[in-house]
Amino acid sequence: MNPQPVAERGPFSGLRVIELGGFIAAGFCGQLLADFGAEVVKVEDPVAGDPIRTWGVHKLQGRSLWWPVIGRNKRCITLNLRRPEGQAIARRLILKSDVLIENFRPGTLKEWNLDPEDLQRERPELIVGRISGFGQTGPYRERPGFAAVAEAMAGLRFVTGFPDRPPARVALSIGDSLAGLFTAFGIVTALYARINKDGSGKGQEVDVGITDSVIAILESIISEYSATGKVRQRNGMALAGLAPSNLYPTRDGHWVVIAANSNPLFKRLTAAMGVPELASDPRFQTHNARGDRQEELDQIVSAWTSGLTSDELIEKLEEHQVPTGPLNDAAAVTADPHFRARQSVIDVETEEFGTLSMQGVVPKLSGTPGQVEWTGPRIGEHNREIYTTLLDLTEAEFVRLQKEGII
Repeated sequence: MNPQPVAERGPFSGLRVIELGGFIAAGFCGQLLADFGAEVVKVEDPVAGDPIRTWGVHKLQGRSLWWPVIGRNKRCITLNLRRPEGQAIARRLILKSDVLIENFRPGTLKEWNLDPEDLQRERPELIVGRISGFGQTGPYRERPGFAAVAEAMAGLRFVTGFPDRPPARVALSIGDSLAGLFTAFGIVTALYARINKDGSGKGQEVDVGITDSVIAILESIISEYSATGKVRQRNGMALAGLAPSNLYPTRDGHWVVIAANSNPLFKRLTAAMGVPELASDPRFQTHNARGDRQEELDQIVSAWTSGLTSDELIEKLEEHQVPTGPLNDAAAVTADPHFRARQSVIDVETEEFGTLSMQGVVPKLSGTPGQVEWTGPRIGEHNREIYTTLLDLTEAEFVRLQKEGII
């Protein structure tokens, strides 16, 4: 796909973002901004590129199927940030931009003569999104931090899995994605403040730790402990105290989610089951009573669901307006007509892979929607465009920098 002129793109048209770093968090943040029209210029090492170019459980002919997604809508250039001349070029790029995203260990940018405070003195309106394992402050700030470590230290992994087994890991780098999402939200907030707050037009730093991001989504776990001294434990397939709300087996070997833990929903479920009297049974009459007898109630519901196929079960529950849905794998998600209709899953034409299905743009905006215009570019694909146009390098300078391994 050929990039459209920046002016014709989404609500962030005209916003230039420099994305430094690699892996997931900064890349996902940049993806979110690029999906809505920001001109995201991704800077990669000239030799290795972003590690995501080689990541992913399943590959096609040895090529990553993650990179087309996280690199989409971006312009990719190469630059050796470990060389003084590369650092000077990065500085010029950043000072011509609105936003810098980075996910290096705290102190790295300063070592490379790219200290955000110095950059903001020269360009006060610059917004710097900074992602690291533990944030820019605090006693752990200098520790290296990956999502797996952050998810464990921030409490998410402790409550994931079954109580009689070691804690499980969510099969995604959820901490990284959360950090990217919170950083994108922080950048948009800072952009709004830059325009509206006291008219100063000043930028600011957006400091996001992966641990911060995981802690932020812990719901009531912290406050429960604070008020009661009780520590939330692992509870397998269900949340403790919410019943019936679980995965239930079907006759054809599938699993279906039923979420009927409120009083009205439980009445509808018991009607669908043909045992409406269960809703007025003192053992299950209230939310707390059902939570206290969670295992017993799940056994009753499972005995009923096991006699129906998944299609029969879902049809019956939908008739009674009980929240339900199948346990989908990637194939089912990709084929689901609702996800297709909402463009939660889309097909994109790529040079490398032909038609490739991937997740669509979220959220859906009615007036200025985002879109996927092209997938992750080749390493250094936009070197000539960016360096000769944005930085006005001559052809001779461009060729020299290439030969010397600077770009």
